[in-house]
Amino acid sequence: MTITQHELESRLWDAANALRGPVDPADFKTYVFPMLFWKWVSDTWAQEHDTAFDRYGDELDDEIEAEFHRFELPEGTRWSEVTEKVTNLGAEIAKTFQRIEKANPRSLAGVFGDASWGNQERIPESALLGLIRAFNKITLDPSTVSHDLLGAGYEYLLKNFADESGKKAGEFFTPREVVNLLVGILQPEPGESVYDPACGSGGMLVATINQLRESGKDHRTLRAYGQEINLTTASIARMNLFLHEIEDFDIKRGDTLRAPAFKATSGALRQFDTVIANPPFSLTNWGADRWPSDPRAICGVPPAKNGDYAFVQHMVSSMKPGSGRVGVVMPHGVLFRGGAEANIRQGLIEKDLLEAVVGLPSNLFYSTPIPACLLIFRHQKPVERKEHVLFIDGSTRFVKGKKQNRMSEGDVSALIKAYQTGGAPDGDGGANVRLVPFAEIQQNAFDLNIGRYIKVSAEETADLGAALVAYADARQHRMDAEAVVFERLAAAGIDLSMFGVPSE
Repeated sequence: MTITQHELESRLWDAANALRGPVDPADFKTYVFPMLFWKWVSDTWAQEHDTAFDRYGDELDDEIEAEFHRFELPEGTRWSEVTEKVTNLGAEIAKTFQRIEKANPRSLAGVFGDASWGNQERIPESALLGLIRAFNKITLDPSTVSHDLLGAGYEYLLKNFADESGKKAGEFFTPREVVNLLVGILQPEPGESVYDPACGSGGMLVATINQLRESGKDHRTLRAYGQEINLTTASIARMNLFLHEIEDFDIKRGDTLRAPAFKATSGALRQFDTVIANPPFSLTNWGADRWPSDPRAICGVPPAKNGDYAFVQHMVSSMKPGSGRVGVVMPHGVLFRGGAEANIRQGLIEKDLLEAVVGLPSNLFYSTPIPACLLIFRHQKPVERKEHVLFIDGSTRFVKGKKQNRMSEGDVSALIKAYQTGGAPDGDGGANVRLVPFAEIQQNAFDLNIGRYIKVSAEETADLGAALVAYADARQHRMDAEAVVFERLAAAGIDLSMFGVPSE
């Protein structure tokens, strides 16, 4: 008996709510997703066993049955065998997860994360029993819940957990309309490789596969790769891909900027057709001390207190010659900040790698109210865009919400069309678009602030986020001007302490 998406979502949320009270909502994902994954593996294994028995009957042996199973479940590790135990239940679950991972070293090693299941201060047994009772009401084998439905249910939980977590959600969840916009711009194709160096819960990788499915193309030949520094989040990404029936993927845990995990046999950075990410904004302590000799610093070393251009250069270095393209979410500061970042920005433009800058509405993200932008890089730009950069102002394309704004499907489609055609998608009130020649950007000292090149949204649409961006822009220009003045005064022998500048 199949269930509807609404029924599945309702039951999954009931499972999460079983933890409410003793468990912080920001930690729901740490416990719910491993239990969901285990229930799915167990229910699917049982269905596979029944299929094998129906075909072979009493002739069924372990060797034949193994051919029917995607994952191996050692005796005593199935959901029904463990969850009915009445003592030390959390510790029993932890042991079960370890046994399942050990039995499937190539596919499931580390997939259940590192939650302290036996720590009753973190998850009291009453909450754990409530979680089990809720999942007992759901059968998750493929005959009851299709992969599409289960994947949608997983995404539903991710979105709800993000809503519950507030700012912390920025570490693992990117609003899906932003993901769909990036994927729609980059257009991954069958047979290609797609890589996310800050993959979070795997949403961007899943979206690339879903886009191919929905367009009728063969998604099975797309190869997905990701790296994520947080162990729990990396585990959630792997479970996400499994539940979406994606098998050709490789998610590695680690620090992308300090120790990129994907290397070619030569030791050089591995390269991909599509590179897509929403990395943490303005990361401090990102490992700048290692970058002066790093081959990824193709246009210079970013400042030690801001890793934005480290991620950008890592991604640009990771795109394959010829077919490679990059889409990355960034704060607006990367468009105009001075110093080392200005030099890197100039270098990327002079190499003719930057294809487009897309301004997004404010208050879309969980981690910050300020508007972000998309930077699109391409190894081989179309002839008409060589030595040009396409600017798109999408700041008015949103639906206002109580806590957060969101973009509708129409908003996303309009901005994708604006990128593809280089023209305004629907005239007045759509999106301001302009293809700007290199010479004009050079005249503006390689400042990419969108307002320098096209008329941005009207003043009445401005809000706190836009005001903060304008303030940051003005402040940076003031600081750059002061630095020049103080340098000249010091060269003239004038004591700068009278200006409040500390002596070195």
